[in-house]
Amino acid sequence: MGIYESKLWLSDLDEILEALPELDELAGCGVMVTGCTGLICSAVMDVLIRWNETHGGKIRILAAGRSEKRVKTRFALYTGETWFSFVPYDASSTENMLTLPCDYIIHGASNASPNKIVKEPVETMLSNFTGIKYLLDYAKEKDIKRILYISSSEVYGKKEGIQPYKSNEYGYIDLLNARNSYSVGKRAAETLCASYYDEYSVDSVIIRPGHIYGPTAVESDNRVSSAWAYDVARGKDIVMKSDGSQIRSYCYCLDSASAILKVLLRGESVAAYNISNPTSIINIRGMAEILAKSGDVELKMELPTEAEKREFNPMSNSSLDSTELLNLGWKGLFDAERGLSHTVEILKEII
Repeated sequence: MGIYESKLWLSDLDEILEALPELDELAGCGVMVTGCTGLICSAVMDVLIRWNETHGGKIRILAAGRSEKRVKTRFALYTGETWFSFVPYDASSTENMLTLPCDYIIHGASNASPNKIVKEPVETMLSNFTGIKYLLDYAKEKDIKRILYISSSEVYGKKEGIQPYKSNEYGYIDLLNARNSYSVGKRAAETLCASYYDEYSVDSVIIRPGHIYGPTAVESDNRVSSAWAYDVARGKDIVMKSDGSQIRSYCYCLDSASAILKVLLRGESVAAYNISNPTSIINIRGMAEILAKSGDVELKMELPTEAEKREFNPMSNSSLDSTELLNLGWKGLFDAERGLSHTVEILKEII
């Protein structure tokens, strides 16, 4: 069973659309989404697709990715539609050939898997920088209306205390730790966006997601929120390898998608917006307990291996202040308990 056969998923999508009347402004426009099969951007794609299904006017959706097979598998029901196109795009390449016109770009292609960051720090850092540079050059040449760059809460680094990070607060990042290739690459990409706006007037806006979860995660995603959700959906116990005290801004993938689209259309140029649902700032243990309860399984503890420790996010507190996003009129519709339980229910339907 595919995700589009889940009545709960379709209901969640319709709830999001009701909260995004400004999507009407995209009718007749072309929106290119890179990383379109990933956890975050496949949810964005599904919101745009559902809008097209329920409205007369159509948004031209350009699904950009490395694998045409993966795109056509994920969006099999819609690849034959006149408003849907596949676009070959590789964030690590400097030789992409974009030929289809578009008005907006949502750039989410990035290596975000902890084990890949550890194994491929060079590729992780370079693709973050070269990927956005290529698109900024393309936007300058083709006069694209706006690029939305999906950054990360990891740009903030470490700080003391438990208060959520504000968008202008930055902590310490060890520049000589290869695990930080991801956060440093994201920082550099954000500055490049600001530089293209200052020098070439290329309009961009930045969002910094916290810890996004949901049924759009692929089964190979080894981030704990994704891996545990799949385990629970299969009736397996959760195995936690830390004390779970790390504070995170968890956010359901469709709340994340609505925030991205809200910022794309309403955000200020070269401003950064944290994606954080204030009702979902909890620690890892709290997230694990909700998942375990949703699937009626046990939560167990084990000591991590040294290799597993290397993959851990170094931030003990990565909670985010979403004041600027809330001021745009955005509101999270799924608190932690509702979002995590929906994730498990939908996964049970489709795996």
